Formats: sequence, C-alpha cells, structure tokens
Amino acid sequence: MLTWPPPYIPQLPGRGLTVQVRDSSTGELVVAAAGPHATLYVCGITPYDATHLGHAATYVAFDILGRAWRDAGHTVRYASNVTDVDDPLLERAAALGIDWRDLAAEQTQLYAEDMTALAVIPPDVYSGVVEVIPAVVEAVEVLLAAGAAYRVPSPDALDDGDDLGDVYADLTADIDFGAVAGLDDDTMRTLSAERGGDPERAGKRAPLDPLLWRRERAGEPAWDGGSLGRGRPGWHIECAVIARDALGLPFDVEGGGSDLQFPHHEMSTSHARLLDEGRGARVHLHTGMVGLDGHKMSKSLGNLVLVSRLREQGVDPMAVRLAILAHRYRDDWDWTDEGLHAAQERLEHWRAAVSGNGGPDADATLAAVRAALADDLDTPAALAAIDAWSDLSLAGTEVPVEGAPGVIGRTLDALLGIRL
Repeated sequence: MLTWPPPYIPQLPGRGLTVQVRDSSTGELVVAAAGPHATLYVCGITPYDATHLGHAATYVAFDILGRAWRDAGHTVRYASNVTDVDDPLLERAAALGIDWRDLAAEQTQLYAEDMTALAVIPPDVYSGVVEVIPAVVEAVEVLLAAGAAYRVPSPDALDDGDDLGDVYADLTADIDFGAVAGLDDDTMRTLSAERGGDPERAGKRAPLDPLLWRRERAGEPAWDGGSLGRGRPGWHIECAVIARDALGLPFDVEGGGSDLQFPHHEMSTSHARLLDEGRGARVHLHTGMVGLDGHKMSKSLGNLVLVSRLREQGVDPMAVRLAILAHRYRDDWDWTDEGLHAAQERLEHWRAAVSGNGGPDADATLAAVRAALADDLDTPAALAAIDAWSDLSLAGTEVPVEGAPGVIGRTLDALLGIRL
C-alpha cells in the first residue's frame, strides 16, 4: 500500500535527549528505545469514515515520538496498517450501497490527504490487511499446529462440506496473557463484548478467546486460507503479523488509542508472543480519548469533528495540529471551538515573532523543547517554551541574535511538525 509523501525535516544544531515515556502497562517511566534503531508500530484506521480528531491526535502523538527519536540520533522504522476488510467496513458499505473495496480505497486516500496536511511522517511499512492474508494464514496454521488455537464449528459458513470451522486462539497457551492491560476477568469480558469480541460465542473454550480466522459466509469477502478453508482474518492477528514481519520481534513501542489497550493490544501481543518465543512489543503507549461535548468522539456515536471538514472550511492544518499538541498525548480532552481559536492565535503570534532577522537567543529554547519531548512527550511544556521566546521577541527587550528566528522556525518544523 502506498503512503503519503514525507514532509521535509530540517536539521537542528546538537542532538536531542533520550526519550522516556510512561508505559501504559506498568505505569513506569521507561526509555522508549534503548538502542540506535527505534521501532514503532501504530495501529491504523478501519477505513469506513473519514479521519476524525481522535485519529489525528493519535497519529500526531506518535509522529512526535518519531521526531524526538530522530533528533536523538536514532534511525527509526515505523510500521502501520489499514484494516481494509472488517465488519464495520462491510456494514457501512452495505448501508451506503457501494462496494466495500471502493469505500476502503476512498477513505484510505482521504486519510492520507489529512496526514499530509497535518505534516505526519508516513510509515516506512504501510500494509493493508488484504495484502498480508497469506502471511496471516501461515501464522494461524502455526498456532493450530502448536496447540495454541482450535476450531469452532460454524454451521452458517459456506464450508463446501469440509466443516473446518472458524479458528480461535486458546489464551491458556499464553502464560503472560493479561499483562498489557492488567484488567480483571469481568472487565475484560465487558470490554470484549463492546469492542468487537464475541464472549458469548457457542463452542469456544473460554469467553475471551479471540477469533483468528473466520470462515466464509454468504455475501462476505473471502480468500484462500489453505488448510483453514476460505475466509478472512480476525482483527488482532493481522496486526501481530504485520508488526512481526515489518519490524521483527521484539520491537520497541506498540501504540494506539487507549481504547485499543484491551482487547486489541492485549490480544495482538499475545499472538506475537506465541508466534515468536514469547516476544512482542517492549513498551505499550496509548493516547487519551478526544471528546466532543463531554462524550468520546467516535464513528459509532456519530459525534465526529473531521479533519477533512475543517480543511474544507479553510482552517489551517497547522492550527489543528497545534490544538492537538496543546494537550498531553495520554490525557483525555475535549475538542472545542475555543481550543481551536487559541491555537490559531498562538500560530499567528509565533509567525509574527519569527518574522524578523534577529531575536532572543534560541539555544535555551531549543534545549527546553528537547527536554520537554524527552519527558514523556510533554508537548504543552514545549509549546510554552516557544511562547516564552515569542513573547520576548515581540517585546523587543532582548539584544537580538542574528539567525535566532530561523533556529526557532526549524525547531518547530523538525520537532513539533509545525510549519510557519
């Protein structure tokens, strides 16, 4: 799958600091990438509606991590996916009366346009699920052979008389299951039912066991599954396979919205451990939920603020990005007109401050931005450092240093993705 064009990232003097983040699983502050090569997997979109601010906040947050890593001297390998076949996509396409493939292509393209406008660095590996089905089939066959998966009869499947059934993971095979989210059984069952699982499915060994391969049903897309029979992948196994093949195991950080911590990241990490000698993501990192009028912004609720709609209304994408960066990535927050207006004013203030040839010395400000990002991606503190420099610049009370505005402009571009 093709990505969007990468933004230009200017070089800065010196080098950034070691980035520490708060691991969602342990609550501890840890080094995000210990070696010279940093690896990141962020779960991508299910393309049945346009990019909303919740999506944008997640991908901007992990874009900041990638920028801070690069500034600290790491080489970065970033992988992501598009879940271009899934129940919500099929249901939306049916409701609209269009082919699910056309809907997926249209919304994936719109997402790419939004990410380009927001100056998000694209993944190095960007895979649609449809592209990796043979690798998923192989992985499910490995789990079956190891006794870590089992078949459940599927009487409504188009089984051509083979009666292979659907395939589910046996979570008892993974002694570390539950370590990602740390939830009790009742909570996991509730969230599983709410977030795409089927805890009440008859024939399963345990309610939480997740689907690995769904046999073909009438009217549903299906692919050759080899010994599994015709069908399509379950949700969690696809990310485990894409991350493994793109990054190797273990990799540094698995990321996404906090609603993915369970079941998606719990399950995908479990699959990865069983496929590769107990290894998965080293750190789990989750972004907070973005709300509107006190409610989580989601497609199912229909309370979406769309990036593409804002762009159509003439809103500067850099103001949208600034409105996101005004909040710590792991905090829940609400999108408001007031927040967008504040971001627009801040952007104009900064543009005025860097418009001259000289300004206050920029070295301390660059250091402050680097320190803020190294401290669990503290973007509000980074913005405050730029605010302070801009106030001094416009006040004109400092002895001007030639070239300082240029350093500030490059700092904003390289580290925060804000193009003035």
